[in-house]
Amino acid sequence: MVERDNALVFHATVSKYSNVVTDIDIMRSVGFDGVELTSTKLQAYLDAGYSSEDLRQLLASVSVPGIGFLIDIERQGEEAVALWERARALFNLATLSGAKGVQVLTGPVNVQAVIDWSKLGRTNHYAGLLGYADDEQIAITARNLAVLADMAKEAGLLLYLETLSWSPVNGLDKSLRVIERAERDNVRLVVDYWHCYTSGVTPDDVAKLDKELIYGVHVCDSRQFDGGIPMESVLRDVPTGAGVLDLKLWTDAVKATGYTGWWSCELFCNRQHQQNGYLVAEELKNLMKTLVL
Repeated sequence: MVERDNALVFHATVSKYSNVVTDIDIMRSVGFDGVELTSTKLQAYLDAGYSSEDLRQLLASVSVPGIGFLIDIERQGEEAVALWERARALFNLATLSGAKGVQVLTGPVNVQAVIDWSKLGRTNHYAGLLGYADDEQIAITARNLAVLADMAKEAGLLLYLETLSWSPVNGLDKSLRVIERAERDNVRLVVDYWHCYTSGVTPDDVAKLDKELIYGVHVCDSRQFDGGIPMESVLRDVPTGAGVLDLKLWTDAVKATGYTGWWSCELFCNRQHQQNGYLVAEELKNLMKTLVL
């Protein structure tokens, strides 16, 4: 785990098309304090024939605050069986990676389900809690989160919650209600500038958070959002610092809470994903240094 205050952490989405070995090399070469990994890259490494021990050795001296991510955590009935199975697999990957936490997401992750529901009141995709009353959404999500937190605790892990802005359970208010209702001491939240912005959360709202509830921060940007269903693939396709968000305002809001944990540079810009990952990472690190340090 990253030890120093205000650690700047590389995010594996910056080099979307590279493997975990390259991500670690970028992290070290550019001088990041750690790396937030994705389960897909970790699993691809193992699927290529490398052993669990190989993975442990690869990451032995690397600070990994967390890995992402477990989706659609509100799943019920037969769908919940797949949720628990996936959780166990992710918690195992996190343990092998020396990670402290696992990111968990509300759903439906597939935004098309939300689009269908808004137009037709139904969808052929996984619908999650679309159409449920607000209190039911909170209660069901919190119940599942509590189970997942207990599973994570057995593995020595914490969970950090990100409520997706297009999902029924979104924004800081619902996030906090879910965490409070779950009543588990190993659950935190991640402050993601884009998901905050597109769910109507303001920097002033962020500044009022209890710093102890914040596990990490995703420093990211957005195109202009004028309401409706936020389309991530469109709105996040922008270099961080070139969008509409006042990154200093958002960062200062987090710092106003007294938070001194890690900051990660999640990225969804298609053009930059086709550029030199080392150079893009260096630009992001310099930007984060200006904002955070």
